[in-house]
Amino acid sequence: MTNPLVPLSPETHDIVLDLVYATCNNIAGKQIYERDLCLLHRDAELCLRKAVQLAAKAGCKLKIFDAFRPHEAQVELWETALDKLYVADPQVGSNHTRGTAVDLTLVDSMGKELDMGTDFDHMTSLSHHFSDLVSPQAQANRTLLLNIMEQAGFQHLPHEWWHYELPMQANHTLIDSAHLGSLNPMQQK
Repeated sequence: MTNPLVPLSPETHDIVLDLVYATCNNIAGKQIYERDLCLLHRDAELCLRKAVQLAAKAGCKLKIFDAFRPHEAQVELWETALDKLYVADPQVGSNHTRGTAVDLTLVDSMGKELDMGTDFDHMTSLSHHFSDLVSPQAQANRTLLLNIMEQAGFQHLPHEWWHYELPMQANHTLIDSAHLGSLNPMQQK
């Protein structure tokens, strides 16, 4: 099986990385990834390159919190999730485990995150894409991100303003961690 994952970095993709699951500062309350390796399926990576260009035209950069997620990480998130609405069941599989989903936000020219009304992984109704319970500025920023990502070929997940994925998930299979070798963020170098 050929590995379809492409590494992403600030140098190769003009993005900002803040891989929260490579730290303890996340919803699980513990480090899940052994290293901060950001990967995306080659089909999604092509769309991300378009999104980077569209964000630049808007005077912004994309800041990525998570992309490809190994099955083992999906299991850990599922087991620690307080509300299963916000985490895919690892028995079914996640678009993150297909490498076709990315969690991200926008930052301005100074690297400051745009106000989205909540933090990443804030798992309440305030995180729903079209929540009218967040400020008008946050709603406008969410719409800007939505427009950038949809023009680039992604679709949004209604209850997570930060989550975007390729449509037609059936076209992409779950990626088995056993085939990742040195590209597995769960294993130390």
